[in-house]
Amino acid sequence: MKSRAVLWSLVADVVGIIVFVTIGRRNHDEGVAPAGVIETAAPFVIAALVGWLIARGWKSPVAIGTGAIIWVTTVALGMVLRKLVFDDGTATAFVIVATVFTGAVLNGWRLAVRTRQARLTTGS
Repeated sequence: MKSRAVLWSLVADVVGIIVFVTIGRRNHDEGVAPAGVIETAAPFVIAALVGWLIARGWKSPVAIGTGAIIWVTTVALGMVLRKLVFDDGTATAFVIVATVFTGAVLNGWRLAVRTRQARLTTGS
């Protein structure tokens, strides 16, 4: 896989997490100042990077399996880091919303790319 595709894939994942955090902060009237967004996103971005390592995401960054590993790691490890390292809450409702939203984002763009690639390959 070309290094540019790997970089764009990593950026897409991080941007998806930042969008999730920004929407959440806005919905809870916490403000969307960059410092606050970065602080809230940090455990999830760190976890996503670990997910990239576990999945060896650079080998097949748009694969659905890669996205699934990154997603599960982002949510599970992200919540652990958020609670134990960043001393923030992990209410059940938040875990559910984070799981659904990040699942849609981290896997959704991959599904769109794979669908487009398949259409280009088959000419439809």
